[in-house]
Amino acid sequence: MGSSVPLRTDYSVSELRRLARSSQDARQISRSLAAVLDGMSRADAAKIGRTDRQNLRDSVHRFNETGPEGLKDLGHDPEPRLSSKQLSELPEIVETGPDDGVARWRRVDLQKVIKERFAVDYSERYGSTRGGHSKKL
Repeated sequence: MGSSVPLRTDYSVSELRRLARSSQDARQISRSLAAVLDGMSRADAAKIGRTDRQNLRDSVHRFNETGPEGLKDLGHDPEPRLSSKQLSELPEIVETGPDDGVARWRRVDLQKVIKERFAVDYSERYGSTRGGHSKKL
């Protein structure tokens, strides 16, 4: 069985709780870290942060390395698949409307046009890039 990664101690429990109150990104995990510093088990502390022990452990590593900055939402938000030039063309395409007689765009139709014009494939369900989770075009 693995041992717990030590948590840096240059932030007090009250500082971590203050961070949790003030941060949109790190709210839950900061509460978990404060609970760990307060002596709570990692399993119970993970529940407070609505996470699992592995995610809490990863957060401890990031917090130890970079402090509160390491707790911000890492949100896997890759660069847009379309270039700046393509992105600048997109509003005109949308404003012009579909050329199949339909009054407004359906997502599947716009995805088809993007694939034909720009060779970029987006999934039908979420408008995200295939193989990724970004909703950015």
